[in-house]
Amino acid sequence: MSNKPALAYNDAEKGTLDVRSPQLADLGKDEKKAADIEVFAVQSLKKDAPVTPSNVAKPPPAPAKPAKKKTPLWVLWVIWYNSYRRFFTVVFIVNFVGIGFAIAGKWPYAAKYPGALVVGNLNVAVLVRNEIFGRCLYLFVNTCFAKWTPLWFRLGCTSTLQHLGGIHSGCAISGVAWIVLMVVHQFKTKYLFNDSILAFGVITTVMLFVTICAGLPWVRNTHHNVFERNHRFFGWTSLGMTWIYTIVTNAYDTADGKFDHIGRYVVQQQAFWYTVGMSTFIVLPWICTRHAKVDIELPSPKVAVLRFERGMQQGLLARISRSAVKEYHAFGIISEGTHAKYHYLICGVQGDFTKSLVNDPPRRIWTRELKFAGVSNTSTLYKRGIRICTGTGLGAALSTCIQSPYWYLIWIGSDQEKTFGPTISGLIHRHVGPERLLLWDSKVRGGRPPTMKILKEVYDYWQAEVVFITSNYVGNFEIQHGCKEAGIPAFGTLWDF
Repeated sequence: MSNKPALAYNDAEKGTLDVRSPQLADLGKDEKKAADIEVFAVQSLKKDAPVTPSNVAKPPPAPAKPAKKKTPLWVLWVIWYNSYRRFFTVVFIVNFVGIGFAIAGKWPYAAKYPGALVVGNLNVAVLVRNEIFGRCLYLFVNTCFAKWTPLWFRLGCTSTLQHLGGIHSGCAISGVAWIVLMVVHQFKTKYLFNDSILAFGVITTVMLFVTICAGLPWVRNTHHNVFERNHRFFGWTSLGMTWIYTIVTNAYDTADGKFDHIGRYVVQQQAFWYTVGMSTFIVLPWICTRHAKVDIELPSPKVAVLRFERGMQQGLLARISRSAVKEYHAFGIISEGTHAKYHYLICGVQGDFTKSLVNDPPRRIWTRELKFAGVSNTSTLYKRGIRICTGTGLGAALSTCIQSPYWYLIWIGSDQEKTFGPTISGLIHRHVGPERLLLWDSKVRGGRPPTMKILKEVYDYWQAEVVFITSNYVGNFEIQHGCKEAGIPAFGTLWDF
């Protein structure tokens, strides 16, 4: 820790301030010195401090809106064709090349074990979305590759972990394609199969197709409740149908037209064990579901702050619901560390679920004790970084900056202290010093900030290796594209999974 006195806010009120990070004080002479940058005054965040002109810097005139700059096509392409789509492309091409060989009769394995290819793809699709598997991957990467490996490698690790959904989508669609091929082949030779096998084949295919449609990005992002209900319940129905279809298909002997292959023969088939694996990966996270005690603070009509017992590591997200099985919603976790007594969720009041938290606050709520990891969990990989967020996006960002002194927080919002209340303000005040904190209150300052100008200055000053973004669609688009054009490594909120 630095022995220098804390920077006075009245210096910041002058509009510019020579800000130096205590962490930069011991850098070698050959390293880049912290630059003097323009810093927009930080609002007082003393616990319960009123928002008055005496403790808030006088806002400068709202910056004139610059002419909208056209994003270069190469930037649009690189960000659009991200790791998610690259994973999807590889999985899709490999499977459909295999389907082509199977149709042409050039792949004997596909003809002999079509069910294994169906359930094998579905098995991988479920595995990469499993919270336990995800936490294991994040733990392995963060433990083995933090800080010492080349930056390009660490950025690749973060990108891979963030975009595993491309494998999920690719394998799910490929699994449906394989079962369509399998059912079509059975109908072409239907004289060999029992009618029940054909019927269960069609039902299973339809259930899987509906499950995929319910998980399309447009449905997921604009009709979340429709996605939750249909993707989950049709998915469970698909699992049950897959079990039946797998058993009847393998138990049936086409030679004599009877279900002679029962018991041991069925258990020896590849498809059976793939289905066992898929079922295990689906069930495991649900055994961690608990009806947990929750305290809800309502600092304003716009926000509900949920408090749960026990501390958490940074970079995790929690799923919560009023029902044990329906409509789970994910929120970033704020915690002072695993030693802390509590952790918090910031829920912005937008949909029916979050409105109910304000109108009818529950005493208990369903959640999974095993939290899943988000992109912020890989902050451990980097020596220094920036966490930029807007509004309730602070929920996914604050833990990283609280638990590591090497992360700089930029928070853009409206009437922040009044909207988010003393609990969140107190966490910021106690753990994030002014040398690594920049708040922009758009209500006080009369508009949005010149985000990329601020970000570039802080990036140079803080000597950051990466930027993590949590914002709405428009904010995420602008910042991520601006960072790519400026050559700043950045990871934003996903909208294409």
